[in-house]
Amino acid sequence: MEFICKDKKLVHLGKNTVFNQKCIFDGDGIVIIEDNVTLGYNLSPHFYDSYILIQARSKDSRISIGNNTIFSNDITIIAQSDIKIGERCLIGDRLTIYDSDSHEIDPSTRTRSCGKSAPVNIGNNVWIGSIVTILKGVTIGDNSVIAANSVVTKDVPANTIVAGNPATIVRAI
Repeated sequence: MEFICKDKKLVHLGKNTVFNQKCIFDGDGIVIIEDNVTLGYNLSPHFYDSYILIQARSKDSRISIGNNTIFSNDITIIAQSDIKIGERCLIGDRLTIYDSDSHEIDPSTRTRSCGKSAPVNIGNNVWIGSIVTILKGVTIGDNSVIAANSVVTKDVPANTIVAGNPATIVRAI
């Protein structure tokens, strides 16, 4: 598959990175992908009609993806500051992660800055279902499950299942 990158010096690929779907790396920050990461899954929805966008927007932005993590299709990860995804995570299609508001709230300054930003940290062995949005400042604990169609706006403790909009704890694992 195709790998598009504005500046390949800003993307650090581990051993055995697999690109099953068109991936676009953009921005002026650093993207670190550890070993055995799979980007795109041909038996999942949106394989032929979408792409994966990983964008570390500014020179101080950083996105890191841990060993043995598997992504489905139609993924958008945009960092103004820092997004970390742990090891052995399973990521469903149409995941969106933002670590900033992308714009100011105040209409008079809305187009001048990215608004508030706070790091996103996803632990190890996390399973994220389809059509999930994870917003700025969220930490998701190890072994957790994020149900399909959830919007995660607050921290998720380790070993829990969350669901809904906004996502709330359904039960412990």
